[in-house]
Amino acid sequence: MALISFGKDPETNGDHCPTVFLDDERQEFVFQGWQADEDLRAECLKTGPIPDTEAVVRLPVRMAQQIREALDAAERADVR
Repeated sequence: MALISFGKDPETNGDHCPTVFLDDERQEFVFQGWQADEDLRAECLKTGPIPDTEAVVRLPVRMAQQIREALDAAERADVR
């Protein structure tokens, strides 16, 4: 796996914080975030089921720059 880190939450204390990654070998974005609470999960379930193999995670909007950088890198690498 070629996991490239694009950064952690800029307002974190550096411990167990949301992080944005790109796995260029598997061609996937990887997000480490806070687990969704039951209210958020219930809202998401309104659009359809969430399989046991999937999760709803939260990332703060202040991480938009890290997400953009991962998107740009995927485009440059022609990840599809």
